[in-house]
Amino acid sequence: MAVQLRLDKFLADMGIGTRSEIKSWIRKGRVKVNNIVVKKPETKVTLDDDIYFDERKVSYQKLVYYMLHKPAGVISATRDNFSQTVLDLITDKKRKDLFPVGRLDKDTEGLLLITNDGELAHQLLSPKKHVDKVYYAKVKGVVTEEDQRAFQEGVLIEDNYRTLPAQLTILKSDSISEIKLTIQEGKFHQVKRMFLAVGKEVIYLKRLSMGPLKLDEQLQPGEYRELTENEVLQLKNR
Repeated sequence: MAVQLRLDKFLADMGIGTRSEIKSWIRKGRVKVNNIVVKKPETKVTLDDDIYFDERKVSYQKLVYYMLHKPAGVISATRDNFSQTVLDLITDKKRKDLFPVGRLDKDTEGLLLITNDGELAHQLLSPKKHVDKVYYAKVKGVVTEEDQRAFQEGVLIEDNYRTLPAQLTILKSDSISEIKLTIQEGKFHQVKRMFLAVGKEVIYLKRLSMGPLKLDEQLQPGEYRELTENEVLQLKNR
């Protein structure tokens, strides 16, 4: 038997508006189901029905995936009373069930996955899965081979916590060094705290990839796009 949803819930799930707004719009005759105007919000529909809002077809997507190039100054949260959130940047679909997979610090840029797929999020964030996260950073201080060895062994970022082995690649060693760092954890301020542990300060941080998913170089900070089918498959089958 086909899954049935209330018409107002179907439209709300697809980000057309709030439930109260949608109920009003339905009663005003702005919605058609299978080419028939329907004025009862509680009308049951299936995913196979043709549903139109203001003559625009609305297709139901159960799971959605967005790649966001998170800009600095935006917080990785679903809502906040004071700051702009990453979900505020997803303007074409105001779904209620979207969330960021993990978090990036407010001043950190780069790749952030936005989805409503809780199972995939768990697979990517579980410490047991050892998902690589690659960062580019500018660091105040000369990064050395000694730092590379320390990161490979793990560094203490708390009194009794030593990080998992991390791969540190030195791109430029100078008063302002440039590096790439691959870690498999996501502790609070982890990259910054790792460098503090070796006496250096991160002054710019950008996430380049998460597992097989790499930041699209065409996306400017604040821009996003839906993942391709192949990208979703790679994330699920890694």
